[in-house]
Amino acid sequence: RGLASSASRPREDSWLKSLFVRKVDPRKDAHSNLLAKRETSSLYKLQIHNVKPECLDAYNKLCQEVLPKIHEEKHYPCALVGTWNTWYGEQDQAVHLWRYEGGYPALNEVMSKLRQNKEFTEFRKERGNMLLSRKNQLLLEFSFWNEPVPRAGPNIYELRSYQLRPGTMIEWGNYWARAIRFRQDNNEAVGGFFSQIGQLYMVHHLWAYKDLQTREDIRNAAWNKPGWDELVYYTVPLIQEMESRIMIPLKISPLQ
Repeated sequence: RGLASSASRPREDSWLKSLFVRKVDPRKDAHSNLLAKRETSSLYKLQIHNVKPECLDAYNKLCQEVLPKIHEEKHYPCALVGTWNTWYGEQDQAVHLWRYEGGYPALNEVMSKLRQNKEFTEFRKERGNMLLSRKNQLLLEFSFWNEPVPRAGPNIYELRSYQLRPGTMIEWGNYWARAIRFRQDNNEAVGGFFSQIGQLYMVHHLWAYKDLQTREDIRNAAWNKPGWDELVYYTVPLIQEMESRIMIPLKISPLQ
C-alpha cells in the first residue's frame, strides 16, 4: 500500500501542476508580425507624465500651446491621437498618445527635427520643471482593433493596461480577436495596442464612454452575450497585473 501511494504521488503532483502552469506554444515569428496591422506601418508612443500637483494647470496650458504646433506641422510625420488628464487612477497625471506614420524611421525623423526646434527645446525645459516623473512606451496596433480616429465629445476615456505573463501575447491576441466583437455595439472601442519598447508584454485597450454610468451599463451588458464569459475566463489567467485609468481629454485632443 505504501509503495502504491508513493508511486502515485508524482503523477498527482504533475497533474496538479498542469492546472496552474500554462503551456506556451513555440513560435517561429515575432509578435509584431503576427499581431500588428500589416496594411499600415504606424508606430505609437504612449507618454505618461506625473505632474507636480501645484503645476497641473500650468502644464496643461503649456501643452495646449505647443503640442498642436507639432501635430499640425506638415513636415513632422506624426499626429497627436489623444491627450488627457487622469481623472480616476493616479492623480495629477497627463497621458499623451502619438502616432508616427512610417514606423521607426518616422520616429527618428521627428526626434531629429525637434532637437533643432528651439521652441520645443524651451518647452521641454519648462515642462521638466513641472514633472515628478515620466515614462513612455513604443507600441504597435493590434490588427483586429479599430483604428483610433478623432471623435466628437464629450466623452470620458478608459485606458485599461494589462501586464501579461511572458510568452502569452499570441494567446491573448487570439482570444481578443474574438472578444472585441462583443464590445463594439456602442462604438466604445477606440484602440488596442501592445508594447515593443519600454515595459514589455504590456497591452493597452482604449475605450470611450459618455459617462461613468454608461460605462457601467455597457460593461454589464457584455455579460449577457453568449461567449463573453468564456473569453474572460480564458484571458484572466494570462494577466499578472492590470490597471484602469479614467481620463478627461484636454481641449486640444483629437479624441474628445
